[in-house]
Amino acid sequence: MVRQRCFLIFVSLISLSAVTLHADDIDDYIRNEIQRQHIPGVAIAVIKDGTMVKTQAYGLANIEHGIPVTTGTVFQIGSLSKQFIATGIMLLVQDRKISLDDKVNKYLEGAPKTWDAITVRHLLTHTSGLIREGPGFDPYKVQPDINVIRTAYPSALLFKPGDKYEYSNLGYYVLADIIRVASGKPWSEFLKERVFDPLGMTATRTTSVTDIVANRADGYVWNSNRFENSEHWLALRPSGAFMTTVLDLTKWEAALHTDLILTASSKAAMWTWVKLNDGSEFPYGFGWQLNDWPADSQKRTGVPLIRHGGTLPGFRATFAMWPSHQLSVIVLTNRNETNIDGILANIAVRVVPQLQTTGN
Repeated sequence: MVRQRCFLIFVSLISLSAVTLHADDIDDYIRNEIQRQHIPGVAIAVIKDGTMVKTQAYGLANIEHGIPVTTGTVFQIGSLSKQFIATGIMLLVQDRKISLDDKVNKYLEGAPKTWDAITVRHLLTHTSGLIREGPGFDPYKVQPDINVIRTAYPSALLFKPGDKYEYSNLGYYVLADIIRVASGKPWSEFLKERVFDPLGMTATRTTSVTDIVANRADGYVWNSNRFENSEHWLALRPSGAFMTTVLDLTKWEAALHTDLILTASSKAAMWTWVKLNDGSEFPYGFGWQLNDWPADSQKRTGVPLIRHGGTLPGFRATFAMWPSHQLSVIVLTNRNETNIDGILANIAVRVVPQLQTTGN
């Protein structure tokens, strides 16, 4: 409890001591992108050398009512949520309730024989061979995760587990259900108790379009030269589970530099390129993409980039860390067609100009 209180005080002090870095340049750039890309609203946070040097909000959270985005505006974050599902798994590994090399069938009653070789590690790294989506997934239907998982039982694996990488949202459904089985409680409750509550991430919660959520941003699309409301998915997907604020994500970023939630060995495992059956490696860990900077580089540049993005109708989010430069950037938007990777990169090079020439 003392360590938790000290951590929260530390985060609070960071917030109070935040300074503006390249304010005019970054602000002008993002305001220009809002106009150019037709983005309703953006919220950003920049952390450098352990200090939150900039948090800023731009544009509108709700166009109809003219409600501006603030740093406390709640955005859907899509697959950026995968790092939290992976964290739930690693907490259970730390608790010695599961092993990364456990077979999936240990936790899934009735799973087909074709899944016998799939391990927890395969699911985390998208190397299981599972198809991308469960055939029974319906964005407009609320149903238990296991029901969606079971609809995939008759489907053939795309490849032998461990042979290659292929992104699978279904795999993260299975991971969420493993959390439920191993912890004895819903995955959403487990993560709230073990991650969000200890870090004071009070605005972070599961995605819902029916609940009353304070400071919620609405999602939009740009169609025929005008904004329209995006569609609303009723289903809660573990693969894109959460909604949050940039301020809450700065608390998560700070926690990743401590052992309050995850041990050093857990984080090292999460941030290691997956090794495939043939001995080659792919730049994905446990819920994190692990490209070197720049992200589209075809070679190792010696500047590791730990990141993940997320997209849902009306929303796009990204969270990236450059450990060698002690830099983290978070960007949340309420338009899913946003070129958010471009915004992320342009913020990063304005804060750390050396990144402009890396990999060239």
